[in-house]
Amino acid sequence: MAKEEETHWSDVLKRRLAGLKKDSRNEEEKKAEETELFTKYYSEWRSGVGTDESYKTIPRFYYKLPAEDEVLLQKLREESRAVFLQRKSRELLDNEELQNLWFLLDKHQVPPVSGDEAMINYEAYLQVGEKAGPKCRNFFTARVYAKLLSSDPYGRISIMQFFNYVMRKVWLHQTRIGLSLYDVAGQGYLRESDLENYILELIPTLPQLDGLEKSFYSFYVCTAVRKFFFFLDPLRTGKIKIQDILACSFLDDLLELRDEELSKESQESNWFSAPSALRVYGQYLNLDKDHNGMLSKEELSRYGTATLTSVFLDRVFQECLTYDGEMDYKTYLDFVLALENRKEPAALQYIFKLLDMENQGYLNVFSLNYFFRAIQEQMKLHSQEPVSFQDVKDEVFDMVKPKDPYKITLQDLVNSCQGDTVVSILIDLNGFWTYENREVLVANDNDGSNMIDVDDT
Repeated sequence: MAKEEETHWSDVLKRRLAGLKKDSRNEEEKKAEETELFTKYYSEWRSGVGTDESYKTIPRFYYKLPAEDEVLLQKLREESRAVFLQRKSRELLDNEELQNLWFLLDKHQVPPVSGDEAMINYEAYLQVGEKAGPKCRNFFTARVYAKLLSSDPYGRISIMQFFNYVMRKVWLHQTRIGLSLYDVAGQGYLRESDLENYILELIPTLPQLDGLEKSFYSFYVCTAVRKFFFFLDPLRTGKIKIQDILACSFLDDLLELRDEELSKESQESNWFSAPSALRVYGQYLNLDKDHNGMLSKEELSRYGTATLTSVFLDRVFQECLTYDGEMDYKTYLDFVLALENRKEPAALQYIFKLLDMENQGYLNVFSLNYFFRAIQEQMKLHSQEPVSFQDVKDEVFDMVKPKDPYKITLQDLVNSCQGDTVVSILIDLNGFWTYENREVLVANDNDGSNMIDVDDT
């Protein structure tokens, strides 16, 4: 039965093949037809014929970046971006146009004056918008007016406040364009080398940095760039969004150095000032006793008040990038930024990673005890009676109030607003002593006494 069925199907196949017409065309005719079909289908694909209807209404939103070997496309992209940025720059108000705007606002002020502030109502505001020209159109909207509206009984806004708003917007756009010129990838972010180039070329425009030796420029640039990347690149991707740079206050601090009359106090509190950069670099040189340009664990142990525990320093050298067991200047800057800004989430993240020895994402009683034992040992060395860990543990959990009563996460530390105190208790004898004697210190401060000198670094 199977044999008959097999014969049957083979006969059918033979008859079928015999009935097919043989292709009598030669090779050239076949090739011509192939080319014709290819041209037809390719044209349909290019014109969108036969594709999904949504392709006609949804605009293209993804453009593949040219490869490194596509030199012509790379060049075209660079030129296009340059032209685009130039066009955006021309759309901004220049000094003459800003002066004209101020003149128009002053001319249209509406009495009475509120204190020392000249005011303007919505009707006059719209009149100024019509006379100011097309570049100002975006500033004269109901939304902007409502944003600046305060408690004026006549429903007016301050002319000075509005003008400062315009100035700030123009400055932000100018800075955005300036930063975008250094965005080599053209993706809206700056890599470390991009930001280094930006700050290096910015130095000659900052009068407060005139006294810096050119030989120190590279160290200054490194010092400045590290603050941006430490706080704005917590995942250590090696790049920062330009929007994040504009949104934070660091650029304001940097450009504050344009003020030739900047006070000494302002310079000392500004990380980007010459005195601050020289202070940090000077500390690094003072710690480097063997003058090899790197810091060993023993050299770093003398940082600040020399009261950081050896256990904590061990973790620093285990987790942070080192070269043959020694720390370079860039890694040292991260260390300094973390310890000088312990209240900041980025600094707490840095220190939390060191405290979380098993990379569990939380600190438990064992972790706290491990680090606090080093504090107890230091207290014995200073002939002090060690404090009970149980007491400290209870106080830490009371301060943090974690969601899980047995585990403290990084988010718990940040939410508690006590993270700086907790980490100081665990890593720094001076920090623990400050916490333990806080009531005495507060009393002395209230009495105007300066007898106790406490350095929280």
